[in-house]
Parts: sequence; structure tokens; C-alpha cells
Amino acid sequence: MKEIKGGITAVRGILASGISCGIKNNGKKDLALIVSEAEAYAAGVFTVNHVKAAPVILSQRNIKRGMARGIIINSGNANACTGDAGYRDAEDMAGLAAKSLGVPPEKILAASTGVIGVPLPVKKIKKNIPALVKRLDVSGGLDAAEAIMTTDTAPKIASVEYISGGKTIRIGGIAKGSGMIYPRLATMLSFMATDAAISLPLLKIALKESADRSFNMITVDNDTSTNDTVIILANGLAGNKIITDRRSR
Repeated sequence: MKEIKGGITAVRGILASGISCGIKNNGKKDLALIVSEAEAYAAGVFTVNHVKAAPVILSQRNIKRGMARGIIINSGNANACTGDAGYRDAEDMAGLAAKSLGVPPEKILAASTGVIGVPLPVKKIKKNIPALVKRLDVSGGLDAAEAIMTTDTAPKIASVEYISGGKTIRIGGIAKGSGMIYPRLATMLSFMATDAAISLPLLKIALKESADRSFNMITVDNDTSTNDTVIILANGLAGNKIITDRRSR
């Protein structure tokens, strides 16, 4: 396995974008979108906090289907502790992204990070979704990584590739996380993609075990976030023989 450039958009069929929609007062990027051009298996792990942010509840609902086409993320506002109105805002955010992409709303997952207990300025998000979709590109991974940052001092991106059965498989991702770190995902938003053909049950196992060996072993201040979200999309575009168990890698 070797490191390659490109982050999450190094993966075949993955597009991303990141823009400023005005949530952050400093004008920095605060809205990101990750899209798979092909139908993808989706797996996720989420906060174990008893208080869960609206986008966490929405994504947990939609990911039960095991398939997704995209993830929309905002920073600067966590949309947490915002009640029924917050959940409707999360639905609106994901729904308009789905409409702009021409996919069913249940195929879009959502995540938010930022200030807790403040209503999400969803009008700003909805107004800028067409521009967000228009900017989707194979070089948009860094923009997306910058758009999910809050107190992070630098964007977090990574990508690797390896050969399996004569096919080159790529895995890429972006992440944010700085404060409120405890061994329960560590205030983490992390979004990954792979072009590997892999069964959904094995994808879920791999994600859970990877999170347990990484994010769930980090501690700084013993706080568990309301918004922790780790999601992976697997679109199978590498064309490898489908991986169904650990030995078939």
C-alpha cells in the first residue's frame, strides 16, 4: 500500500467541493459536498452521546438502507440541541442537495460541526447549494477538507492505493477534529471513499474495527460530542473481484 495525492477525490468516481455560504463570519469555507458518480455502499459510525445532533439522526436513518450517493456537510454550526426545527433543517439541507443532484433524498447523508444550541442558518445553505453542486470536481477534495474545519489548524486529508487481483484499489478521506476529544470518535467528522468492490457487511465490519483502533482510542478532554460522524462510501469502480471476507483481499 502506498500513499498517493488527491485525498478523497483520488478515488475513482468521487467528486467534491467546498465553498463559503456565510455561516462563518470570517468568510472561510463552511459548506462541503462529496458525491459518488456511481451508486455506492455506505457504512457509518456515530456518536454514542445520548444527545445527538439533527444531522446525526438523519444520517443514521438514511444509512440503514446501505446505499448512498453523497454527503453534505456544514461547519460553523452544529445543528445540535435545536429540536424538531433542527431536524427539519437537516432534512431541507440534504433534500435540496439531492434535488440538485437528481437523486432520491434518502441517498444523501448529512453532517454538521460548530456551535451547539444555535439554529442552523439553513437559508444560507440552501441558497448556496446550486453553487456547491456546480463546483463538484475531481480536484475538490482539499476544498471540502477546508470547508469542514472549525478549530483545526490545518486540513486533514489522506489517500492510498494498493493492488488486489491485478486491480488498483484506492482509498481516500478527509477529517476534522480538534477539541472535545474522548475515546468515542473524538469529536470527529471523517468522510472516506473507496473504489473497491466490497460487500456491505464486510464494509461495516472494517469501518467499525478501524474506528475502534483509531478514533476511539484518542482522548484530550473527556468530552463526547453530539455530532461525531464517520462515513465511508464504496462504489466498486476499481473493478476488482468483490471482497466478501478478510481472505479475499
